[in-house]
Amino acid sequence: MMKYDAVIIGSGQAGSPLAARLAKAGWKTALIEKRWVGGTCVNDGCTPSKTLIASGRRAYLARHSAALGIQMPSPVVDMATVIQRKDRIVTAKRARLEEWLRKTNGLDLITGAASFTGEKKLTVHHPDGTFTEVEGNFIFINTGASPQIPALDGVNDTPYYTSTTIMDLKTVPDHLVILGAGYIAMEFGQLFRRLGSQVTILDRSAALLNKEDDDIAGELKNILEMEGIKIRLGATVTKAKRLSDGQVELTLSADGPSQTITGSHWLIASGRIPNLSELKPERAGIVLTKKGFIKTDDRLETSVKGIYALGDVREGPAFTHISYNDYLVVSRNLLDKAGLSVQDRLVPYCMFTDPELGRIGLTEKAARENGRRIKVAKLSMSQVARGIETGETRGMMKAIVDEDTHEILGASILAPNGGEIMSVLEVAMMGKLPYEKIRDGIFAHPTFSESLNNLFMTLDNV
Repeated sequence: MMKYDAVIIGSGQAGSPLAARLAKAGWKTALIEKRWVGGTCVNDGCTPSKTLIASGRRAYLARHSAALGIQMPSPVVDMATVIQRKDRIVTAKRARLEEWLRKTNGLDLITGAASFTGEKKLTVHHPDGTFTEVEGNFIFINTGASPQIPALDGVNDTPYYTSTTIMDLKTVPDHLVILGAGYIAMEFGQLFRRLGSQVTILDRSAALLNKEDDDIAGELKNILEMEGIKIRLGATVTKAKRLSDGQVELTLSADGPSQTITGSHWLIASGRIPNLSELKPERAGIVLTKKGFIKTDDRLETSVKGIYALGDVREGPAFTHISYNDYLVVSRNLLDKAGLSVQDRLVPYCMFTDPELGRIGLTEKAARENGRRIKVAKLSMSQVARGIETGETRGMMKAIVDEDTHEILGASILAPNGGEIMSVLEVAMMGKLPYEKIRDGIFAHPTFSESLNNLFMTLDNV
């Protein structure tokens, strides 16, 4: 039995920095990783997907350059090279992270799959068939989440892709059918449409992106449909079947009689589930939520004292930057006695469609449901000087303001670099600035952020 002060399970965006900081603070630390260091973000999420999206945008810009007076031949997508570039970037990033971890004094990097055998005891099953038993005074779970596969008739006999496996395709699909209409579906749908695929998105919901305001979701839907993506809402997939020619046939239950749709490739993007099947948290007495995620308090401690859960394995916003903030909360509380909490923290996020959706704080819908007295500022990108000059006029800016305090409660920025523009408003929210400070602030001209002046000027006569 190997004994440690701290055992971290999973080397994602919380696990790796936490392991390094605890080791540098003098804690004897073990970091257990069953696959590759870096977790979802580096290997299967942010890094590879945004690398591919960059290739899709280049193809889109080449096709639409004539409007700016630049005549170009139709671009030819070399998918093998696109994937090679993605793999090269991922491998380099992973290698740098692993080198950093292995050079950290007091930190043991252990490869294998961990399973609880008791409250703070684990067995690590190594790839070579051997195993190691470890015990920690503190245990930190950062095992992340994986794509959820729905229990559909025929799903186990029908080839499908997930957000992980589709990023290794060496050829562009003729017709990609996507099950689900969330952020992953939107990003991959636009990506493969731009690479040359016919794309159909299917979802049983009556509305697109139900966490967003209707005007924002509607604007994005129009943008994607203008690019040639077909979006079918209110359509429940009931059966999947592989045809003799290798294509996939999906049976839909929609208004009227059932229908079928056929595609060359099928992407399942209908949610994610926590990676807990191998870990066996019940053996440690850890309580789960109704959805199967690890339940924690507002300082990320589980039902077992001294065992913490960070990142996507716990129920809450599943974003890389939130996982990293989980690390900050836990490490500063344990080492600096900071008394931090995850309750009421600001949760920014981006959907990396083009234009990009940057989001922070309350939507108009949520604010009204909460009974808040608000004012709503809106500005079309067709009225933004920088957008007109660059030919980037799709999308809109929207902000929610407290009618009494004039503080900014939230924002939805569907625009080029929407996440960067949103971050300006996030800083204003962190400082509890009244919206007039942004309305009257000096921003460099002509930038997209400068039009935040104009956005809040729309409230002058409200």
